[in-house]
Amino acid sequence: MAGQKFQYDESGGTFYYFVLSFLALVLIPTTIYYWPRKKKEDPCKRKEECECADCVKKNVILANAEPYRLLKSVTIKLTIVLGWALLLFLTYRVSQFDYEMASFDPFEILNVPPTSTQAEIKKAYYRLSKILHPDKETGDEKAFMMLSKAYQALTDDVAKENYEKYGNPDGPGAMSFGIALPSWIVEKENSVWVLGLYGLVFMVAMPSAVGVWWYRSIRFSGDKVLLDTTQMYFYFIHKTPHMLLKRALMVLAASLEFDKRHNSQVMERQSDNDEVPALIRQLPNLNEKCKEHPLCRMYSIKTRAILHAHLSRIPLNAETLERDRQFVVKKCPYLVQEMVSCVHQLVMMAYARRVPRLPSIETIENCMKMSPMIIQALWEFKSPLLQLPHLTEDHLYFMNKKRHVKNLQQFAQLKPEESRMLLKNLSDFEYENIMRVLGKMPLIDFSIRCEVIDDENTNVVTAGAIVTVTVTLERKDMKTLFGDTKAPEKQGIKDEPNNEEAEDEEATAAAVPAKKVSAWAKPRKGGKGKGGKKPVNNQKKKVQPKQAAAAAATVAAAAATTTDDQTAANSEAESDAGEHSDVDSVAGSGSEDEDKQNKNNSSLDDDDDEEWERLQAKLNKRERLEGKSRMSHSVHCPFFPEEKQEYWWTYICDRKSRTLLTAPYHVTNLVEKEEIQLKFTAPRWPGVYTFTVCLRSDSYLGMDQQQELKLDVQKAPAPPTDHPQWDLSESEPEHNDQQENLSDYTTDTSDEEDSD
Repeated sequence: MAGQKFQYDESGGTFYYFVLSFLALVLIPTTIYYWPRKKKEDPCKRKEECECADCVKKNVILANAEPYRLLKSVTIKLTIVLGWALLLFLTYRVSQFDYEMASFDPFEILNVPPTSTQAEIKKAYYRLSKILHPDKETGDEKAFMMLSKAYQALTDDVAKENYEKYGNPDGPGAMSFGIALPSWIVEKENSVWVLGLYGLVFMVAMPSAVGVWWYRSIRFSGDKVLLDTTQMYFYFIHKTPHMLLKRALMVLAASLEFDKRHNSQVMERQSDNDEVPALIRQLPNLNEKCKEHPLCRMYSIKTRAILHAHLSRIPLNAETLERDRQFVVKKCPYLVQEMVSCVHQLVMMAYARRVPRLPSIETIENCMKMSPMIIQALWEFKSPLLQLPHLTEDHLYFMNKKRHVKNLQQFAQLKPEESRMLLKNLSDFEYENIMRVLGKMPLIDFSIRCEVIDDENTNVVTAGAIVTVTVTLERKDMKTLFGDTKAPEKQGIKDEPNNEEAEDEEATAAAVPAKKVSAWAKPRKGGKGKGGKKPVNNQKKKVQPKQAAAAAATVAAAAATTTDDQTAANSEAESDAGEHSDVDSVAGSGSEDEDKQNKNNSSLDDDDDEEWERLQAKLNKRERLEGKSRMSHSVHCPFFPEEKQEYWWTYICDRKSRTLLTAPYHVTNLVEKEEIQLKFTAPRWPGVYTFTVCLRSDSYLGMDQQQELKLDVQKAPAPPTDHPQWDLSESEPEHNDQQENLSDYTTDTSDEEDSD
């Protein structure tokens, strides 16, 4: 454009404005977000915490987990203070800049009022010029130039017109653009250095940083687990479909997170050559002579020995193996969750006939059992009362002599004087600490509701329908049971007692895959049971391949159904039900009275309102779940070196066929009450089926529950062939029918017509 001029910032004034704006935009949110604040400790919460020796030791470990926390806090404060000091300095420098024509007022420069005459203006000019003239001792060249411009703007006609029109006696100036960069950047002599700097930053440094970050991140899954570890889990679970607990523990210890070659955080010491063999000699049934890879590698054997010592609560060397124990135990919850996910994916692949072996329900449950075992540092066969502080095997031995207490709920229901009598060997401080910890443990009210929400009659389950089981979890503190002897005991999960047979199956699993009896298989006519419809235990049946494939496909489809699809199906079912009800009311209007019609219409409106409220409640619940939290309640786990929150698994299985029906749902936000929807496809054959809805804790032993789910599967109704809404009016022309048949989607009928 003509008259435009681009100028580089030689004096640095524009650059100060740029730096000041950029620094303010960065410094203000940084100060608000990063300024270190001391957390206010709640004295009441402090009194509720456990004060046993193990918890005190854990608090010390947590305090020392960040050794540079104080230095980091001081560094952040110092950096923010220096940033604000620089911001104030730049503000001061900018305020000192003098812009000549920013506020040009000739009357103010000549120190005369606007109503002055030409003689007064001329007199003031001569008086000030004698003072400001550069040849005088009091002269100021810059001020004299401004004085001359002001006199010219008030006495010269052209200058006066320019001032009144443009605010400048010299007339309109050329448009000037300032660039906040010094001119030496674009000088020819420095062009090579500038281009070299740009190339180094944008072509070498930035691509290298992005590449390093990318190649590090692609090694991990979304849960920060190595992909090689996940592949190893798939291999061993597929190799051993019925995996025992000790076998699962061996696979967990072989995770590549504990290998120095895959994780640089792993510490290998010279003292391990002496301490690890000594520890192995103290541990029975470690199976350190296993020849499978990577179960036989040294890192795997060391990790397995540390986990066995952790579960047996064997003290370790504080400077060496104890640090390794803390490192191993902290990673186990994420790895266990990954194992559970791998088992579930293999189950879905087996239903889709992509893998030949179907993992049993015991495999995924044994993986789940490892999480509370590691969190509480207890074997599965130990008493759940050992999760309480100060209690040992000796205390339980004397307690069982007087009264046999099997779980935490039974102990909480004892009267205060009776529980104190059982623990008379403990001091009052220890007893109060035990009851304080017990009172904060979870008590879950576990209820289920079954419905078919995409059908007109939601209470009738037909063959092949998608069944939705709503699991309601309501958490209370265990202290609500103190002294309540009438409260019913929660039904725990019953595991398979035949361990010897399971071991034999595991030994022969690699050679001969076991055939599972599916609930979807059609029973033989000569089978026992009512009407030949109920499957019989301990009876092997052969399932036709087509039927098994169809059943597997329906189960996989039901497991993959999302909440969005369910919401859409629910809304469609409600609209269909409303349309059917309207048609029925119109068809019977000729034979009913007006009063009865009004009553029916009002009842239909009430039903529609109820269905609409249910739909809105489900949509609101879905919106809440989109921002799913991972905060619930703190777990009392003195042997776990980090803070742990209460999480739960809930799923549906078939104990008779030992198969998993739904994906395990990981509940991570149970604070007071939560509802979870589990979906699966009903069996294809009519009959009465019994399934099991399970709830497992990943933090506490003895908190697992189950509910029996009985389904009376009815025969699926025949598809409708006629409906009043499908009747077309006789007055409609035939060409309209042909136009309606032309749709975006091709049907079987249209294909046949085209072929004719």
